[in-house]
Amino acid sequence: MSEKIKSTLIIAIAIVLTGLLLGKYFKNRNANLDTISVIGLGTKDFVSDEILWSGSFTTNSLDIKTAYNKIVSDQKIVSEFFIGKGFKTNEFNFGAVNFQKKFKEVRSENAENQTRYEQVFDGYQATQTISFSAKKNEDLMKRIESVSSKTSELVNSGIELSSNSIQYTYSNLPSLKQSLIENATKDANERATKIVKTGDGNLGKLKRASMGVFQITGQGSTEDDSYGGINDTYSKNKTARITVRLEYELD
Repeated sequence: MSEKIKSTLIIAIAIVLTGLLLGKYFKNRNANLDTISVIGLGTKDFVSDEILWSGSFTTNSLDIKTAYNKIVSDQKIVSEFFIGKGFKTNEFNFGAVNFQKKFKEVRSENAENQTRYEQVFDGYQATQTISFSAKKNEDLMKRIESVSSKTSELVNSGIELSSNSIQYTYSNLPSLKQSLIENATKDANERATKIVKTGDGNLGKLKRASMGVFQITGQGSTEDDSYGGINDTYSKNKTARITVRLEYELD
């Protein structure tokens, strides 16, 4: 076989292979182009059915034993206060007493008028915590909400109770999430169907699906969605939402 014929065959084979590769490329390229991607939203308003509220009070003394005896005495007064507000002893809990050493800064000057600062032991601070919680108990939740704003009355007994913000949560989040995902998926499918029908096309099979981040905000909140998700625990009335992205082929 002459070199000319060999060259011709090689060129012909190369052209055929190139055609096949280009055909496959354009087929895949068109398959990627003939798709539609839509985002669906699932949202639901709900009311929290769990509550957690806590507070703390402190006492100070140069002697740790005196500080302990004083905090135990204050604990009895605090307990009687909440019992007087209609709570049973099993509806609130006291945490362990925490002790912390206190120091004060003392300023002094030497003979050369050089200023010196020194940390000097200033006794012990004892701290006691108290917490209230309720789950699916509307009556107890209301009583906790009510009493949380009345703790200043303890000042009359010489006790200053530092109150934390009430935290609200929901007991059945897994079921709520599943419901939102279903609603968001249905919404995305309906959007895709309407868009395709408007363009006289047909919706093909689902290629891929992805889910956004679960967001819980207070009802009426204008807070922007967070990349890592939002879980508002300060609002009793909340809104949960999630997005689902669906990508379909077009027939």
